[in-house]
Amino acid sequence: MQAIATQGLTRTFGSVTALSQLSVEMPSGVVGLVGANGAGKSTLIKILLGLLAPTSGTATILGLDCLTDGLKIRELVGYMPESECLPPDVSATEFLVHMGRMSGLPTDVSRERTADTLRHVGLYEERYRPIGGYSTGMKQRVKLAQALVHDPKLVLLDEPTNGLDPAGRDEMLGLIQRISTDFGISVVVTSHLLGELERISDHLVVIEAGVLQRSTSTAAATTMSSVVLVEVTERAVEVIARLTASGAKVVAAETAQTFAVEVADERVLDDIRGAVADLDVGLIRMQRRRHHLAEMFQAREEATHG
Repeated sequence: MQAIATQGLTRTFGSVTALSQLSVEMPSGVVGLVGANGAGKSTLIKILLGLLAPTSGTATILGLDCLTDGLKIRELVGYMPESECLPPDVSATEFLVHMGRMSGLPTDVSRERTADTLRHVGLYEERYRPIGGYSTGMKQRVKLAQALVHDPKLVLLDEPTNGLDPAGRDEMLGLIQRISTDFGISVVVTSHLLGELERISDHLVVIEAGVLQRSTSTAAATTMSSVVLVEVTERAVEVIARLTASGAKVVAAETAQTFAVEVADERVLDDIRGAVADLDVGLIRMQRRRHHLAEMFQAREEATHG
């Protein structure tokens, strides 16, 4: 069973179409949901949580219908919102116990789960301090903890690294990975930092203007955009011109004498060697690598907008 599945999912707000005929399956594991602001990610999450009805189409989460099974879904799914939403005058312990009870846990079970969850996210020693005195990183951990306190089968994390410094982002990404690997909880995570999704996601779903653009494993997405990094001693512009004339696609200029060429097949490597030899230029290196996700989307933007 897929963790999430939609079929022809559409949601309109007046004349604005937030989602258009979205049909996608998201497997268990860690799924990265990619899209710019206004792409439809938040609308999709609200529909999956049963908080917003679709205009047409269907959506299921853990096999449950998002339109009719909202209460059951909220027992089995955790949600970490992007917005600042924590009560400042209560402790993390009080807040998590309350959220556990709201998800259907008995009080004693909720207290036990609260202690375990705060220990997992690194806030156990600070559990009785008012949340208003927490740093941004600590508040993000509280939001993650409340999504986990009721032992869900799946969590939806909306921009979980927002406002964090590099060290805080690394720690948060480590926590997210452990949610999946150590506890077997499926994760859907949104982020505008594509490098983060590349690091932690097993699967990638791309939405643009409410329309599905791609759904694939992260490994397959990066493998499909394999490139070779070429560094020459001089006259890189002439080498690039020779390659372009032969039909090769130069996808990025790294430095003055270093550039990347898309490898459609092995003949491209022969073209590179031939161009360097014809121009009597020294070849320092020719190294295979893969595009990062950020490069893929930069290329998409350039192709779309010229």
